[in-house]
Amino acid sequence: MGSGSSPCASCKLLRRRCAKDCIFAPYFPPDDPHKFAIVHKVFGASNVSKMLQELPVHQRADAVSSLVYEANARMRDPVYGCVGAISYLQNQVSQLQMQLAVAQAEILCIQMQPEPELPAIHPSMVDCDTKSLLLAGSNTGDFGDHMPQFLSYTSSNNNHVIQDPLKRESLWT
Repeated sequence: MGSGSSPCASCKLLRRRCAKDCIFAPYFPPDDPHKFAIVHKVFGASNVSKMLQELPVHQRADAVSSLVYEANARMRDPVYGCVGAISYLQNQVSQLQMQLAVAQAEILCIQMQPEPELPAIHPSMVDCDTKSLLLAGSNTGDFGDHMPQFLSYTSSNNNHVIQDPLKRESLWT
C-alpha cells in the first residue's frame, strides 16, 4: 500500500487493491481524491500510469502537478485547456502594457510643456501690510494663522485679490 493501511486515491477510485509499489500512491494521497479523479477523467488512469513510468522518479511530482493543472484547465475549457488561460493572460498583459505606454506618454507630454512664468512682483506693487504678512510667514517657515488673511487679502491701494496661491496663472487680477 502507498501510505499506511489506506489505499491511495487512485486505487480507491478504481476500486482495486493498492500495492506496495503503486505508482500513484506518492502523488495521489487518500485524503485528496478529487486530484486523481479529475486527472483520470481527462487523461485516463492507464495513460497517466504510462507517463509516470517513463519519467525519472525526481521528475514525477512536477509531472503530476502539471497533469492536475492541465486537467483542471481542460474541465473549465475543454477546447483550449491551459493554452486558453495562457492566451487570455498574455492578452491582458499586452493591454496593460499599452495602457502603461499611453500613461507614460501622457506624463512625458505634461513634463515637456513649458511652465508658465509667474509675473515678477516689483517692490512698489506690494504695500506695507502685504510686506509684513510675507515677512511674518517667512520667519516661521509657514503662514500659520496668517494664511486665511493671505488667501482673502485685498489691498486697499490697488484692489488686487489673491484667490488661490497654488495657481500658476496670474496672481494679480
